[in-house]
Amino acid sequence: MAASIIAIASFEIAVDAVALTQEGLQARLTAHQPEQTEAVADTAQKDNSVAKVGKSVFRDCAAICPQMVVISGGKFMMGSAEDEPFRSATEGPAHEVTIATFAVSRFEVTFDEWDACVAAAACRRAADGWGRGTMPVVNVTWRDAKQYATWLSRTTGKNYRLLTEAEWEYAARAGGKTPYSWGDDPTGANANCAECGSVWDSTQTAVVGSFKPNAFGLHDMHGNVWEWVEDCWHDNYYGAPSDGSAWVQSGDPVYRVIRGGSWRNESEFLRAAVRFKRNVNVEFDTLGFRVARELEYQ
Repeated sequence: MAASIIAIASFEIAVDAVALTQEGLQARLTAHQPEQTEAVADTAQKDNSVAKVGKSVFRDCAAICPQMVVISGGKFMMGSAEDEPFRSATEGPAHEVTIATFAVSRFEVTFDEWDACVAAAACRRAADGWGRGTMPVVNVTWRDAKQYATWLSRTTGKNYRLLTEAEWEYAARAGGKTPYSWGDDPTGANANCAECGSVWDSTQTAVVGSFKPNAFGLHDMHGNVWEWVEDCWHDNYYGAPSDGSAWVQSGDPVYRVIRGGSWRNESEFLRAAVRFKRNVNVEFDTLGFRVARELEYQ
């Protein structure tokens, strides 16, 4: 199998294509089904049902809307300590950020959810490599992700958007201070990456929910696919906002931040503090997104 090639200096992630037989794919998917989810409240009629902060899960419309988790606001240290293994200068300086309560999609946006937007003639059809359904949508640009959030807002009457970079890291850390939400050791089949110990290592995306959630109830914050966020790219955090808002002043608006690492990357790229940039017009089979939603009761 061809080895992954990571060019850190240019923030490019170039990898060779990996072949997988249909029989092998089916065996993997049969052996690893996503975790069963609890009942999800449909809030299309009763928006006040999401007022309880915690692990409450809701959905603004049946079937086509993402499941959303309410995340309690708070303060955290964003970025990495200077002595964290594999640290890059782009992850510093570490700084305290205050996050307001918001909701975030429990899973990465799936092809099922994306294709509902396609059916409404509001999104373009994205290419897939390993099937659609509950696989995370891939091959979408930053502009595509923004377009989906706009359609979802229009469909539900609620304010959906991409996460800010600070919100993303806060959600990924889930109250912890270690490089990964589960601790310091990347192995143990806790995520889908090139060397995380799962059956999908270096081969393909996994069905969303195939791994245990973090303490906030969110799945795949580490690995599976990189996730677009709202912020423009900046080379470091000097001058970054401390209120959790998107950093769109200055920086390079043509390049936006991606977070979380993917199935093709080594485990060090899945650390909660890792950040890379991508041109707003590029698409890859390693790149997807999840959405945030404003809460009216704040």
